[in-house]
Amino acid sequence: MKIAYISFEVFPFAKVGGLADVAGALPKYINKTGEKIFVLMPYHRIVDKNAEGFLPEIFCENMIPEFHSSKKPFSVYKTKLSDSDVDVYLIKNEDIFYTEDIYGGDNLAFQSTYFCDSAITFIKKYFSDTDVINVNDWQTALIPVYLKTVYSENNEMRKISTVFTIHNLGYQGLFDSSELDNAGLPGYLYNVDALEFYGKVNFLKGGILFSDVINTVSKTYGEEIQTSEYSYGLDGVLKIRSDRLYGIINGIDYKVYNPSDDPSLFFPINNYADKIKNKKEFQKFLKLPERPDVPVISLISRLVDQKGLDLIFQIFEYLMLFDVQFVLLGTGDKKYMDFFSKMEEKYPEKVSANLKFDLDLAQKIYGSSDMFLMPSKYEPCGLGQMYAMRYGTVPVVRYTGGLADTVSEFYYEKEDSMGTGFGFYDYDSCKLFKAISKAVYVFYNEKERWNDLFNNCMKQDFSYENTALQYRELYKIAKDIKRRW
Repeated sequence: MKIAYISFEVFPFAKVGGLADVAGALPKYINKTGEKIFVLMPYHRIVDKNAEGFLPEIFCENMIPEFHSSKKPFSVYKTKLSDSDVDVYLIKNEDIFYTEDIYGGDNLAFQSTYFCDSAITFIKKYFSDTDVINVNDWQTALIPVYLKTVYSENNEMRKISTVFTIHNLGYQGLFDSSELDNAGLPGYLYNVDALEFYGKVNFLKGGILFSDVINTVSKTYGEEIQTSEYSYGLDGVLKIRSDRLYGIINGIDYKVYNPSDDPSLFFPINNYADKIKNKKEFQKFLKLPERPDVPVISLISRLVDQKGLDLIFQIFEYLMLFDVQFVLLGTGDKKYMDFFSKMEEKYPEKVSANLKFDLDLAQKIYGSSDMFLMPSKYEPCGLGQMYAMRYGTVPVVRYTGGLADTVSEFYYEKEDSMGTGFGFYDYDSCKLFKAISKAVYVFYNEKERWNDLFNNCMKQDFSYENTALQYRELYKIAKDIKRRW
């Protein structure tokens, strides 16, 4: 098969969240299964800063989107994903993609539709033998809509199967109906059976209805989004397409996240003693008291309610009654940034609030802390808990979405210790506090069990090899559906 993998962000060229990590790793592993795959993304202004050492080179220029209202020409640049032979093509128009902030434009709908039609225009000219297009989230969700409508009479393009991967249903791309005109899509799509959604056009809804196959990034999340609690109004649409809806857990790149040779760590981690050595240096690095006997609880997150920050906010002063240290890395809502700044001032020997984006520090946190908090309101997949376990850091999570699929509750029977973390189900601050308390108790009172927990976490396999094989099967299903259609 020849597969086009299309994403608005791809690591290391442009990254805001976990989507970029997936888009920068998964295609490499799909390529290793023997399938041909290439990546398509916008040429954001931040790319030149992030692509040092492998800057894209011009591939073609002066192309015009076939149906979009904007006839501004675009160029396409080419490079490769690092440590692979997977080609990356970047669609460039500096008037359209004009900000360093990937999602900072004043008309995200226009950017999305321009990119979608430009991507199809490019594929049509240079890769019309593509078998499957895998699009990701609402920014690329209209590609299946274009293919099933304005490109439906093109004999080559109509053969292409589409897979729509939903990384986060909470972001749907809701815009005025006039965006259909800008996109060059037919007006009949503005109806409740197509893209209309409570008086708006819903790009993500279009991806769900017009793709051959839909998948989410964990099995549990795929079940959750078919309920009113998690669907943001799309549960009915998803139930209609439930026979085409699959769940595949994301992986992590074990070459990048490798505790035995991660350059960000103070020492390689091969056993629990190495973990303690890193922890002591880490405490010194953050100017916290060097106390390896005290549990370091960490949080790397966007500081927003969805990530459970409201729960942490409610219990934090109680948490400070424990003999623990708390390390935070992230940015987000001002109320939470202000709160943690105050907590750092109030508890200088217990709290280190790092209100920034820092990949190197993130790796140090994964390698040096004892516990990792992810009490999310919802979590489609989650990568942080997988990174944490890869480095022997015990996750404390709410069992939802991908967190429920990857973390198992710690327990022991006689000499055997099972499980990889601690968790809770109801979205309640008291339940979070109870889970943290249980983890702290085991850390202080069951040292041998804690060492077992460390080993259990390190033994987990979240590598992309298995994920890639599942995606390959998904592409085969999509191709077979298209063949029968």
